[in-house]
Amino acid sequence: MKGTFPVNKFRELETPFYYYDVNVLRETLSCIHKEAGKYNNFCVHYAVKANANHKVLTIIRESGLGADCVSGGEIRAAIKAGFPTNKIVYAGVGKTDWEINLGLDYDIFCFNVESVPELEIINELAAAKGKTARVAFRINPNVGAHTHANITTGLAENKFGISMEDMDKVIDMAETLPHVKFVGLHFHIGSQILDMGDFVALCNRVNELQEKLYARQIIVEHINVGGGLGIDYSHPNRQAIPNFAEYFATYHKHLKLRPQQTLHFELGRAVVGQCGSLISKVIYIKQGANKQFAILDAGMTDLIRPALYQAYHKIENITSEEPVETYDVVGPICESSDVFGKAIDLNKAHRGDLFALRSAGAYGEIMASAYNCRALPQGYTSEELV
Repeated sequence: MKGTFPVNKFRELETPFYYYDVNVLRETLSCIHKEAGKYNNFCVHYAVKANANHKVLTIIRESGLGADCVSGGEIRAAIKAGFPTNKIVYAGVGKTDWEINLGLDYDIFCFNVESVPELEIINELAAAKGKTARVAFRINPNVGAHTHANITTGLAENKFGISMEDMDKVIDMAETLPHVKFVGLHFHIGSQILDMGDFVALCNRVNELQEKLYARQIIVEHINVGGGLGIDYSHPNRQAIPNFAEYFATYHKHLKLRPQQTLHFELGRAVVGQCGSLISKVIYIKQGANKQFAILDAGMTDLIRPALYQAYHKIENITSEEPVETYDVVGPICESSDVFGKAIDLNKAHRGDLFALRSAGAYGEIMASAYNCRALPQGYTSEELV
């Protein structure tokens, strides 16, 4: 089944562009609040790196989520969209001085610290401002995830986080630094995770570390388990909203929180992935030696996931109801990897037809580039195109 799109409005716009169905976004946000709200101590932040479109961010902020940022630019985008600064967390393995100072100036909720040198610099910069920075330590739990190798983050071989063996030492060090306050532990094991067993494994590891701290009479205020929940790229209509009930229930069942502790989540893809589609026009239909190509005006500069991760996006010809034919759907970029899909069955395509690349709301527009000196794609919401 194809998605429903305002095709006549699309014909008035210059392609390629991103289209965001705000009804899907709002229904997703409503489900998140309903399911997380079953548990008094669950707090959800939106991972801005998934999509920083201002109109999308504003809707997410209006829903009441906090913001998870991984750069100073994302902090600025979140503040511009109206997120309260006391609901902004800042992670990232390479925070620069100006980015740390920005977080300090706005008194953000927490810095998720990834190394001893970073902790020392945060203390130094906070001292210069006469402030105390709230910090959580991102611990690398050495927990694998059933996902693409390039988007795992919780293995010992990954660049992220502080090793479990160094946790006690870093906590002790924080106690000696007058301008940081240790308030939590942070974890994240990867992205596009659909196997709840991966999250159970993380819960078990966090429980082990909590027991270790409890033996030292240390109970941290906040536990942050990151995000990572995936979406159904194959069936964007049938399963537009991820199974948040199972996701939050998994943590409620398996993570042993103390009564006074708050559990934080950083969901990105699961929030915005299904609301977005990349809309592109067919430039040419080219007959090859043994296949035919549908050549689009969108390329890997507009949606890099297929080239970078060999990611699948459902492709639809939204302006044809003719019998199905088979195509390799490719872009115009001067790279052999500029391919959206091979041997894709689509309604017969003609020059000027519009294609929708579905489930592109996360890591689509935000990862676009100007390679080949191309213009960046614009983003429109369904409310704008009424």
